[in-house]
Amino acid sequence: MVLKAALQSPPTRSAAANAGLVTDALALFGYTKEDLDGRIPPAIAEAGARHLVLALKSRALLSAMSYDLDAGRELMNAAGLVTINLVYAASARSFEVRNPFASGGVYEDPATGAAAAAFSGYLRDIAWPHDGSIDIVQGEDMGSRSLLRAEIADDAGSSIRVSGTARIM
Repeated sequence: MVLKAALQSPPTRSAAANAGLVTDALALFGYTKEDLDGRIPPAIAEAGARHLVLALKSRALLSAMSYDLDAGRELMNAAGLVTINLVYAASARSFEVRNPFASGGVYEDPATGAAAAAFSGYLRDIAWPHDGSIDIVQGEDMGSRSLLRAEIADDAGSSIRVSGTARIM
């Protein structure tokens, strides 16, 4: 059974991520600074919960994501993160995403509306050319593809509307 859902996020905010946290997160996944997409700098993005955003240069890097769940839980809990939002910009308005959720004891979340809202607010903050909305494919690599759409208003810090499809598990 497929369900449609929508949420309106709390206010959003973002800030540059601490260099030490970025280094630790990259090491967790076996990535390097050279693997990052410089157009979307590492950041802490919030929309009711904290997420570390790491944008990767290629879809192959995103697909290859792997990490130790216990080490991920330690890192996320120490930094107060709910997820680490790994993103790949397929185009200005289309993103492929993986959301390790070790803080909750889950290797990866297939559809994270809260992370999508936080990421969308961050894109607005960096003046990314979103033209009012973005589409996110999440869960593809774990065999549970989810499609999310985030509608982004121009007002800094304003709420993000996230909608998409979900299924009962």
